[in-house]
Amino acid sequence: MTSPTSAFPAPRTVAAVTGPTVAIDVGGTKIAGALVHPDGTMTAVTRRPTPRAADAETVMAAVGEVVADLSGAPMWEQAVRCGIGSAGPVDTSRGTVSPVNIGAWRGFPVQDRVAAALRARGARIPVVLAGDGVAMTAAEHWLGAARGHANALCMVVSTGVGGGLILNNQLHTGPTGNAGHIGHISVAFDGEPCACGGRGCVESLASGTAIARWALDQGWTGPDPTAAGVAASAQAGDPVALAAFDRAGRALAAAIAATATLVETDIAVIGGGVAASGDTLFEPVRRHLASYATLSFVRNLRVVPAALGTHAGLIGAAAAAMLLLPGGGAATA
Repeated sequence: MTSPTSAFPAPRTVAAVTGPTVAIDVGGTKIAGALVHPDGTMTAVTRRPTPRAADAETVMAAVGEVVADLSGAPMWEQAVRCGIGSAGPVDTSRGTVSPVNIGAWRGFPVQDRVAAALRARGARIPVVLAGDGVAMTAAEHWLGAARGHANALCMVVSTGVGGGLILNNQLHTGPTGNAGHIGHISVAFDGEPCACGGRGCVESLASGTAIARWALDQGWTGPDPTAAGVAASAQAGDPVALAAFDRAGRALAAAIAATATLVETDIAVIGGGVAASGDTLFEPVRRHLASYATLSFVRNLRVVPAALGTHAGLIGAAAAAMLLLPGGGAATA
């Protein structure tokens, strides 16, 4: 399958290597792949459903099928690097993943296994792993809402809350690839326990799951017990639904302001399913941000929606590889 996008300029930080990047996007519902070209176009786009209730090798077999599909593309032999974007937790220092939504993979060596699958198809190229929040950040900095900003925070607000950082036009991943994981900044000293073991984390207040749970606990009785259902009620003026999004917006604003104050970002990009609610989320975020981002160097901080939507996973995997493997040279055996 081929699904080209419109052309975009290549990242300024990428070395002059003209071949495509193999992009693999691993998520709880699908495993996708594409060849992403230096102008931002995607070709040979393919996907497989993520196997449910499967063992580790069955999931890896689906990844192998995606690689096999890509290997039939006309420009396969010109590929220069591979980027893997995966749901987390990830440990890029080890090349392993333990996705919450893929129970069969715990400490799974996905980087080495993908490299082996590529070699089996004649592609001896370097491979890099990035968490999905970091990949989204790389994508938005290359082609999306953070383009042109040397310092940016990008976030995914969905079932969980993740993110990544661009600092001085570089993707800042940290030693294990988890830098910028804003969902587990504590913004409520006496807040409820978070699944991570902390207390008062952004994710426990602002994720889609948290928004719906809080609204239901407060007596909201909408027909769709999800964040999207709460958003629809908020847009219709339901006071509990509005309060749920105000609470989430305040948590996000506090974390965004703290991050910007620490590293001096001038833009925060929010994507993910909850961001699809538009001003229902963005209005309280921006309103509360004015109370938290008060110092002169963060007072003009902008909060904007992500621009790439469904393309962010694959473009992000490629963009992360371009930023983290700028030489794009051939890998050793």
